[in-house]
Amino acid sequence: MATKVRSFSKINLGLAIGPMREDGFHGLATVYQTLGAHDLVTVTARSKASTRISITSNDERVPSDANGLGETNTAYKAVRRALDTVGATADVTVHIEKRLPVQGGMGAGSANAAAALVALDKELKGQGIAPPHGPEKLQIAEAVGSDVPLFLIGGAVLGLGRGEQVYPLPDLPVLDCVVALPKVGVSTAQAFRDWDAKWNVQQMGDSGDSLTRSGPSGKLNELSRIFASAFCEPHSSGVFALGQDLALNPLLALVRTGIENDFEEVVFSQNPLFGEIKRTLACSDVSELAAVYAALSGSGSALFGLYATEEAASAAEGRLTRIGISWMRTKTLTRKEYWGHMLVSDEAGR
Repeated sequence: MATKVRSFSKINLGLAIGPMREDGFHGLATVYQTLGAHDLVTVTARSKASTRISITSNDERVPSDANGLGETNTAYKAVRRALDTVGATADVTVHIEKRLPVQGGMGAGSANAAAALVALDKELKGQGIAPPHGPEKLQIAEAVGSDVPLFLIGGAVLGLGRGEQVYPLPDLPVLDCVVALPKVGVSTAQAFRDWDAKWNVQQMGDSGDSLTRSGPSGKLNELSRIFASAFCEPHSSGVFALGQDLALNPLLALVRTGIENDFEEVVFSQNPLFGEIKRTLACSDVSELAAVYAALSGSGSALFGLYATEEAASAAEGRLTRIGISWMRTKTLTRKEYWGHMLVSDEAGR
């Protein structure tokens, strides 16, 4: 019997990019926050003498058997590694119903891989096969992609390394989230190349002299310290000097410290509309209707605003509509909600 799960999305609450490492990846520091907006992933597995994995989707842009790219799909890679890890062979079908934007910076492809792992667990148990245990699943997720491990934790998650080193954080307040969806995709690989090109120029300056501006290493360390201070116990640590209301709310503490997404430096310059969208999400003539925080998610193209009330979120939707930008409304998810709502029952396919 098929297992259907919700493949939830994420946003980044600040993202600092470090210099390129010897392995070709950049060091990162970010706080991931999972959202209720989701794709649906359905997995069926039957024990067989040999393994066959089939990937289908309602969206032709998704790598699938239909477009000859099934083996490049993150869900395919996750399922293959999971079966190999436990020494099992099976006939597995994975259907991905896309509801999230492709190349949107919301982690949709990575979430699909994690969702496939969760659904495969249930399917293997139904066949009397022990699935990979927790640490093995995290290892599989890390091998598939940098953003995949966070979706095996959910809620608020600290991401370090290239994003794959994940640590659960205390839940942030549940807030309404409006996600703006420009009609353009952003390549993460190209965004990193643009970042490297920008910093190579800035480090030397037009005359060839070295600049004194804080470089990627400094920004990475700074944001890491901000994250550490915002989520520590404020009453015993003495880190905060922000007032009790902010000390009790890590998100507001992060906002006050000026967290930002480094990708905005390169993505906004090439897509000026993105800057206008962020201002539209963030600002209102009525202070109570302004965003608590607004930013680009990942490398884009999605941008988001977090709001303290439904009224403020609705006002943001109106502002986006007036400038011709599509949007979706969702909410942030605590870790308990993330896991509590992942499995789709036979009666509820929403």
